[in-house]
Amino acid sequence: MEVRVQAHVAYRLSYHIVWIPKYRWKILKPGVASYLKKIIVSYLADNIPDVQLEEFNAQPDHVHILIVIPPKYAISTIVQKLKSHTSLKLKQNFDYLKPRPAVWSTGYFVSSVGIDEHAIKKYIRFQEKHDTGQAKLVV
Repeated sequence: MEVRVQAHVAYRLSYHIVWIPKYRWKILKPGVASYLKKIIVSYLADNIPDVQLEEFNAQPDHVHILIVIPPKYAISTIVQKLKSHTSLKLKQNFDYLKPRPAVWSTGYFVSSVGIDEHAIKKYIRFQEKHDTGQAKLVV
């Protein structure tokens, strides 16, 4: 993953996020899981295009995503929007989920994915060239 640049900020913030269905129900069958990925990709592209899904994996009772979130967004807000939107869409399209009180459990796990010391040193050296508009950082 490369360093991304927006107005007045350069960042490389990716997060590993995991959430589970309510009561750890095993509801994410292969067809549901692939539809869930499509919902997430579509929602991000339409509503928050600078947030990008890097990796996705769904097991029957939990979801793993690797996502890049710019520093202007709160992680909790992004997760809440994703869980809320996907819950609504899954209930609309899968009858066996309609009678359930909720699709997702209330919590989630998040871990930042860091970069190594070599990349930080490279970024520090890169600053002079970046300020004069002469370089593009590749980590």
